[in-house]
Amino acid sequence: MSRLASGVVLVTAQEPPLDPDDPGAPRGEDVGMTATAFMSVSLDPPLVLIGLREGSRMDDLLDEQPVWAVSVLSGSQRHIAGRFAMKGRVSDRLLFADVPHRRGEVSGAPLVGGALATLECRTEQRVPAGDHTLVIGRVLTATAPNTDDGPLTYFRGRYRHLD
Repeated sequence: MSRLASGVVLVTAQEPPLDPDDPGAPRGEDVGMTATAFMSVSLDPPLVLIGLREGSRMDDLLDEQPVWAVSVLSGSQRHIAGRFAMKGRVSDRLLFADVPHRRGEVSGAPLVGGALATLECRTEQRVPAGDHTLVIGRVLTATAPNTDDGPLTYFRGRYRHLD
């Protein structure tokens, strides 16, 4: 499968507040994960699919947090992909510190500035599949800013930039 080129996305979500009944409670931590198993499933209704390693932090979070976001990374955002793909990494809070982003209107999750496209989604279905969970999400918001940059791709174990 390493010979199948894939686009690269950053999946993000916000942990629920520690006390959801207290409107003044601090919001939860931002969590991010680089993924290449992402695809469009349906145009009507607009659905996408993301593959998550079973038991990963993002899999556990999206099991309890129904809204999440996706930023489709551009070729110039390879450093972001590498940062959020590291295993045993430091706190996500530090990872987001110098990544330009805005908060999604619906999800509150970080949406990466300069991304080729951004989506906010609500989980419709979770499907166990081997050692992964396939999460199907309904697209709630989508943006595709004008950019001259090409996509970031992953092929044969390396990030690549298509012009």
